[in-house]
Amino acid sequence: MPRSGYPDFTGHPDLKVPELTAELIPKIVIAMIIGVPKEIKDNEYRVGLTPAGAAVLTQDGHEVFVQKNAGIGSGLTDEHYIQAGAKILDSAAAVFDKAEMIIKVKEPQANEVAMMREGQVLFTYLHLAPAPELTKQLLDRKVSGIAYETIQLDDGSLPLLRPMSEVAGRVAVQIGAHYLQKDKGGSGILLGAVPGVKPGKVTIIGAGIVGINSLKMAIGLGAQVSIFDVNPVRLAYLDDLYGGRITTIVANAEAIAEEVSQSDLLVGAVLIAGAKAPRLVTRAMLAKMRPNSVAVDVSVDQGGCFESTKPTTHTNPTYFDSGVLHYCVSNIPGAVARTSTFALTNVTLPYARKLANFGLRKALKEDQALAKGLNVHAGEITQKAVAEAYESFR
Repeated sequence: MPRSGYPDFTGHPDLKVPELTAELIPKIVIAMIIGVPKEIKDNEYRVGLTPAGAAVLTQDGHEVFVQKNAGIGSGLTDEHYIQAGAKILDSAAAVFDKAEMIIKVKEPQANEVAMMREGQVLFTYLHLAPAPELTKQLLDRKVSGIAYETIQLDDGSLPLLRPMSEVAGRVAVQIGAHYLQKDKGGSGILLGAVPGVKPGKVTIIGAGIVGINSLKMAIGLGAQVSIFDVNPVRLAYLDDLYGGRITTIVANAEAIAEEVSQSDLLVGAVLIAGAKAPRLVTRAMLAKMRPNSVAVDVSVDQGGCFESTKPTTHTNPTYFDSGVLHYCVSNIPGAVARTSTFALTNVTLPYARKLANFGLRKALKEDQALAKGLNVHAGEITQKAVAEAYESFR
């Protein structure tokens, strides 16, 4: 794998980064070829790299190839990329053929995996735990797959998952409120109600990044809100922050069943890093909700936390199960593509630079958080939760 001996001094104020003049770049960088294909998942309008990100990578001395119109759904034109120093290719096949590292947003679809080759680095959201078929395809291709969602800092936080979790959590309540409208199939509830009328009730399962952002939106709309988590310290923090405006509850089956039965909007926001989400809400619980209530499962990428969850698309986003209208779109942030693209590149670019400047092996050795992102490599599964999930399917 081509790599550079040029280190990233970011975060070390006592060290100065030499100016990257045109004369200096060839001496310190061995170029990597980076490809950015257009996303092809249903109604996925995000793109894996902004023109600003492409400019940084080309200034580092790398070549960036972007598929024609890859950024158009986020309002980013080919001309923007050309001005940033990237080159435009007409097809995904051409991008995959040229690139040593592919930067994407969503997991590759079957026809994309078919274009990949041994040793190629794939940097994207993978969500392999509930996807044994995709896992096998990547293993067969001997691709080095680095998953945004399992890059993990020492404090346990997931820096590349955070911005999309923030977006998804906020959109979950926004879209849930939309589908509660009677004309959209809902029960006809206005979450914030009006004076003299009881507000709608929102129950959130999970008080991580998704859950907290759902909480903010639900409070902002004026809803009555309950939020569950297994961490009492996290719940105490939220209780201190919002006082009597919310109800915090330590998660257990009995308490969840009681709150779900009283809810107009249910949000699934459960995450175990890299692993399948536990099924915490049963069909029996859902059946006790008011008919035509709404359930939004943001955990669908990791298999979902409702017994009734099945992945949907932006084209066909909803279905009824147990009398409840379900919204289980597996790429929720794609609905607000421009915001999501910029938020995502803000956090992925520093890691993309390390991979490009150092090469895969040295980058993983130098950065333990990045190393935790490696899910598959050389035909082997390298992430424990993914390996356990894969074995359970065999």
